[in-house]
This record gives sequence, structure tokens and C-alpha cells, in this order.
Amino acid sequence: MTVAFLHDGLCVARVKRVREGRPVVRLCAFHPAVDSRTVATLERVARESKLVNYQFGTMLGGGEYQLLTVEAPNVPPDELKTAVRWRLKDMLDFHVDDATIDVVDIPVDANGMSRGHSMFVVAARNALIQSRQALFADSDLALTVIDIPELAQRNISALLETPGRGLAMLSFDTDGGLLTITFKGELYLSRRIDVTIAQLLEPDTDQQQICFDKITLELQRSLDHFDRQFNYVNVNKLLLAPIGASGLHAYLAANLYTPVEAMALEDVFDLSRVPALQDVAQQHRCFLTLGAALRHEEVVL
Repeated sequence: MTVAFLHDGLCVARVKRVREGRPVVRLCAFHPAVDSRTVATLERVARESKLVNYQFGTMLGGGEYQLLTVEAPNVPPDELKTAVRWRLKDMLDFHVDDATIDVVDIPVDANGMSRGHSMFVVAARNALIQSRQALFADSDLALTVIDIPELAQRNISALLETPGRGLAMLSFDTDGGLLTITFKGELYLSRRIDVTIAQLLEPDTDQQQICFDKITLELQRSLDHFDRQFNYVNVNKLLLAPIGASGLHAYLAANLYTPVEAMALEDVFDLSRVPALQDVAQQHRCFLTLGAALRHEEVVL
């Protein structure tokens, strides 16, 4: 079960992957709350939705972590995090000794044409991670995973890729825009765009035009950068996640050389058990939570 703490409440989701067909959304609900990050709120939601017997995952929000790209150290796997931590000491906006870190590999070119090997490093303050763990522990809920939005969006993108092609995906929430590029189910690029969903919904057409121009410029720069760095990956389209804002899809389609398509959650999930998700506003609110709920662990022997 995945619980995401939003600015105005909690989003709770559970997804079941199936051998054939789309993953089935078993539960997806939003619970309004003035302060979502409290034991009282989490206990209330768990009680109302009968969640006490599940294992839980949650997701960090904007400003709660840093995602950095570093050159992969040439060390044995058991020494990787120590080596990466040493490289982060001048890259974080807080002391590296106060950081909880994890790494996500960026695969190299299978044909040996890439010029280097990089990886993503996720870093968050120890105090924040401990407080999130304590929130679930004090609510008598078993927290097993703390995820990030980039990997939640990667999970959705991976299910929509054209075989042998990279896929760009763009979403927006209260933290701003999130662009990811995936290839063969792996995250290769992540960029934040400083335009929030509230700005996209702004009725002032002049302000909206400024936002559209800014988004287009950032996308073009990011796609050009990706093409230079990973020229062996052919990105065949950009998918725009549900946002409920009119005009952006058409504007991007007219101003980007990469084909742009608008997506809906039913392209990815079986929503038959949760008819409320037919509403685009609910799709937007629950998008990343459902992506995080797609997480599954693979054991490498």
C-alpha cells in the first residue's frame, strides 16, 4: 500500500500487477487533511480505509531530497555507497554526514559506445527520513519503502515504452514539472521544471503563455542534451500526463520536434474497480501515487 503526503491531504493507492494485461488498481482514494503529516491523520486514514494489515511505501516530496548525477565509482558493490558519499560532500546543501543516500544506476550502452558510466544519487536529511519512519511506527503501520517521484513516474513510463525506443514523460503538481526519460524500463534522465500545476491552471492567458514558453524551452534543452549524451537511445515521443489544463498539449505538439501525445491513466491501468479515476482531476491528483504503487522488487541471484 502506498501513501503519499500531498499539500492538502493523503493519497492512498494499491495496485496489483497481473501476468497478462494492465495492472489493476485495487484501491485509490484521497483523504483531505489540513496537516497530512501527523500521526492522528495517518491513523484516521488507515482506520477508514482498513489498511492496518498492509506493508507500506511512501514518497518524498519536493524539497525533501536531492537527486544528483555522478560518475559511477570503480569500486566493488559493497563499497559503492561509501565511495559515492565521499563525492557528495561538496554537492549537497547540508553536511554529508547528515545524509541518508541511495543510488540508482544509469545503464551503459550495450554496444559499448557510451563514453562514461553515471548514476543517480538520492540524498535526504537523516532527520527527515527518521521522522517519516517514526510517523508510520507511531501509527502502528509497517513502512518498508521510501520512494521518490522520479522513480514513480519511471514505473508508469516503463509500461508505455515502444520496444527499442526511449520515452519522455512530463507531469505537473504543486512542486512543479517533472520530465523523465526512460529506456528499457530504466531511468536515464530527470529534470525539474519551475512551473506548478496552479500556474498552468491560471486563467490569465498572458501568464499561461509565459508558462507554456518556459516549459517548451526547458523541454527542448533537455531533449537536446539527452540526444547528445545518449545518442544510442531514440526518444520517439513525449507523453503528457493528465493535468486538466487546456492548451498545453496542443502548444507543445506545435512547438517541439518530438511528437507529443496526451496520456490517460486507463492507458496504463485497469481502473474498473475505481470508477472515480475516470475524472481527469482525480487522475492528476493520484498520478505519482499510483506510479509509486507499481513498485516491485526483483531478486537477482
